Amino acid sequence: MPEEGLQWLAKPELLTDDEIVRMVRIAVTDLGVRDVRFTGGEPLLRPGLVGIVRACAALEPRPTLSLTTNGIGLSRTAAALRAAGLDRINVSLDTLSPEVFRTLTRRNRHHDVIAGLAAARAAGLAPVKVNTVLMRGVNDDEAPELLRWALDEGYELRFIEQMPLDAQHGWDRDGMVTAEEILASLRTRFALTPEGGAERGSAPAERWLVDGGPARVGVIASVTRPFCRACDRTRLTADGQVRDCLFARDETDLRTALRAGADDAEIADRWKTAMWGKKAGSGLDDPAFLQPDRPMSAIGG
Repeated sequence: MPEEGLQWLAKPELLTDDEIVRMVRIAVTDLGVRDVRFTGGEPLLRPGLVGIVRACAALEPRPTLSLTTNGIGLSRTAAALRAAGLDRINVSLDTLSPEVFRTLTRRNRHHDVIAGLAAARAAGLAPVKVNTVLMRGVNDDEAPELLRWALDEGYELRFIEQMPLDAQHGWDRDGMVTAEEILASLRTRFALTPEGGAERGSAPAERWLVDGGPARVGVIASVTRPFCRACDRTRLTADGQVRDCLFARDETDLRTALRAGADDAEIADRWKTAMWGKKAGSGLDDPAFLQPDRPMSAIGG
């Protein structure tokens, strides 16, 4: 997020809680979706989140429900989310240093994230996954320490290459810490073995057994080892737009049809058409690649 923040969407533009649940129901019952993830922005800021999770957990067939959060409000909500039916959680944490955390987030809330992780573990939201982005000259020296900490705490750590989705459009491929660099840093302290030896399929993370297992670490190399061919994800934004790719520059408006009285079949057809137009790749390797207008905080990871 830029220091000055981003413009908040006006409430009428946002899908209501009931509209979100309806869209998830269409995805599950009509489109074959089996895994639903709530992300953001920051989903814990949504007042009706627990009710949304509860309603989605009651769908048939029941989807697996997960959530990605910055963890700041998680200590207050982890137990309620678990009781509502949330299955798994990912918490974004890029550093073990409160000072570096303050530099990155402009907030003195490192202790709240640590407390939120502990609350998620206590609530049974297992496995608790931690998402980390390394940035050159900022926290790129922390990989081994982060993994040691995650192993000691019983969390599953996943490193993610920095992607061109920043609000400032300042991303530079040459400044990105690559998956190979991350693995090389980890191997200074740990023995890493590819898990299973098989292709990752549609899962974004390549997983490695640490010191023979059973503990694991994941690396999501969206830029240097893209997995577009196997991607099976669809994204619905908070204002009712379908994105067929994280890096898409076009969106398909479902909110207007929803509010104009379209039935489930029509919305499902529009959603299918949007996904059938998905390109073969993200275009990150193309010198002419242009970042999408929406930053990550307005798309959802």
